[in-house]
Amino acid sequence: MMESVGVYGFCGCKAKNKMKCDSRWEIAASETAPTSAYSSPARSLGDTGITPLSPSHIVNDTDSSVSEQQSFLVVVAVDFGTTSSGYAYSFTKEPECIHVMRRWEGGDPGVSNQKTPTTILLTPERKFHSFGYAARDFYHDLDPNEAKQWLYLEKFKMKLHTTGDLTMDTDLTAANGKKVKALEIFAYALQYFKEQALKELSDQAGSEFENSDVRWVITVPAIWKQPAKQFMRQAAYQAGLASPENSEQLIIALEPEAASIYCRKLRLHQMIELSGKAAVNGYSGSDTVGAGFTQAKEHIRRNRQSRTFLVENVIGEIWSELEEGDKYVVVDSGGGTVDLTVHQIRLPEGHLKELYKATGGPYGSLGVDYEFEKLLYKIFGEDFIEQFKIKRPAAWVDLMIAFESRKRAAAPDRTNPLNITLPFSFIDYYKKFRGHSVEHALRKSNVDFVKWSSQGMLRMSPDAMNALFKPTIDSIIEHLRDLFQKPEVSTVKFLFLVGGFAEAPLLQQAVQAAFGDQCRIIIPQDVGLTILKGAVLFGLDPAVIKVRRSPLTYGVGVLNRYVEGKHPPEKLLVKDGTRWCTDVFDKFISADQSVALGELVKRSYTPAKPSQLVIVINIYSSEHDNVSFITDPGVKKCGTLRLDLTGTSGTAVPARREIQTLMQFGDTEIKATAIDIATSKSVKVGIDFLNY
Repeated sequence: MMESVGVYGFCGCKAKNKMKCDSRWEIAASETAPTSAYSSPARSLGDTGITPLSPSHIVNDTDSSVSEQQSFLVVVAVDFGTTSSGYAYSFTKEPECIHVMRRWEGGDPGVSNQKTPTTILLTPERKFHSFGYAARDFYHDLDPNEAKQWLYLEKFKMKLHTTGDLTMDTDLTAANGKKVKALEIFAYALQYFKEQALKELSDQAGSEFENSDVRWVITVPAIWKQPAKQFMRQAAYQAGLASPENSEQLIIALEPEAASIYCRKLRLHQMIELSGKAAVNGYSGSDTVGAGFTQAKEHIRRNRQSRTFLVENVIGEIWSELEEGDKYVVVDSGGGTVDLTVHQIRLPEGHLKELYKATGGPYGSLGVDYEFEKLLYKIFGEDFIEQFKIKRPAAWVDLMIAFESRKRAAAPDRTNPLNITLPFSFIDYYKKFRGHSVEHALRKSNVDFVKWSSQGMLRMSPDAMNALFKPTIDSIIEHLRDLFQKPEVSTVKFLFLVGGFAEAPLLQQAVQAAFGDQCRIIIPQDVGLTILKGAVLFGLDPAVIKVRRSPLTYGVGVLNRYVEGKHPPEKLLVKDGTRWCTDVFDKFISADQSVALGELVKRSYTPAKPSQLVIVINIYSSEHDNVSFITDPGVKKCGTLRLDLTGTSGTAVPARREIQTLMQFGDTEIKATAIDIATSKSVKVGIDFLNY
């Protein structure tokens, strides 16, 4: 029996409708499956080949697995953030009540405790110890020499965005410089949330809550590439939230989509309008940024003890102003990334359609932390700061916590300075390292706007603090300007500003100044919890998102009849007197094409020889739209369908045997299937971006 048979074939003609194309598509079999997208996989062509029976067509498959409704008692959403994380849940029998997780232990002055820092601590033996405030406080209390043995990680989610060649073996670096597998850390974190949530649910129900009763939703940035989204799913499987056999138990939700779903439910008293086009909550536009937001924060603070939020089963007032075809932008500004998504309303159900594929970049509030670090480099020297991080990792964490609470006090109209406490070990270690005092370093540094106060603090002028925000905010505004110039994004009615960084008055003011005259700018009151609550609503009704944009071009590698003058000579392969063009990329769907949830693209093939025993269809993806060959730069293999054609003895196999290939799009996952119509044998595969 042949070991494997590679599938190739696409007419490559320019006919708009493939029905009108009279070129024959041929798919032939090769002895060996391709090992690299850049070698020519079809060179060792076998004696058998298959020819497509029909052109591509799209069917809306209503029986698809996307619409299968498994019954769950509760939906638990996990907002796994760069800087802070949390979970919320809702019982399917009471969908209007969203419960935000119990109060966490610990906490910082001036920082709300609805979420916990995304920090994790492993023992010197690399076993999970603690997460969040507990991890941070335990690490802080360790003796400095002992602390060097423990593995402390924070802000590690950004690694999934910044790693170009993410795999299951990608490493993270702990504060002590030691490497640890990223998949392990993400799985530990998700397992922690699973245990916390199940414990809370069991306490509330008065009996043991089973994981099988829970539908899990994990939020990820929309701008993440496909490998990062798949990585999060793999980590969830490893943590036991769901399994590949029961993949519907876990939904990977896109953060701006979740925010969008929650924003539809907003009532007027639950939001603040910045644009000054109307007075909301009794505030006029001019005083909203300062006073309005402060009052709203007070309102939230009073309600914080109650962790149950009522979501009325109605469309909010703002939303009811939207008509069929109206567009709005969701700006999700978090700790690590900023995601910009444009949605359009589809009536009567008010379903959402993604109008323009998500854009954004690493412009989260972490950018402000990096600017602070650069300022410290300037004052104390990069060599010292880098050494201090390694030698006194817990003290470095302390310093960044002190900065975080002052960062939250930055505001456009602030006049008094902000004081940042330097840990004693910083002052002490600097003296040993340089031979002179911190005060001396500040005097020498020529940084006028940072002074030393006798209480052991760095005293920053408000302008100095605002300057740290500027590069990040400028990047966000510039990105939004680019977006607003796209024809699809003209005539936007609303801009919803959500995510933890949206709490920053400096960002609010900048967005209002730049876009207040183009659209209405809305901030939900509990802006840091918007995504979490929206993710719960999404888990209760996943069908609310109807149309997405495909982030990649997908297709299979195929063989064509070689046409002189049209196909490159180096792609010519002659076998048994037939001239083939190898490595042609047969497109299923293009990058940025609209795809409805549950949409299927279908192809039918037939083996050229009845003796063929196996077919292998290799699936490829690319960020580019105009892909001709699977050997083009940027084309990556991301799936293989291997269909066994044996076992047909005794059954009448038609002369032209049909092999159907289906690809299902629209969900955050993509599934491919090949079916041998004669025997009803089928094989399925999830598109895999991590293992090829």
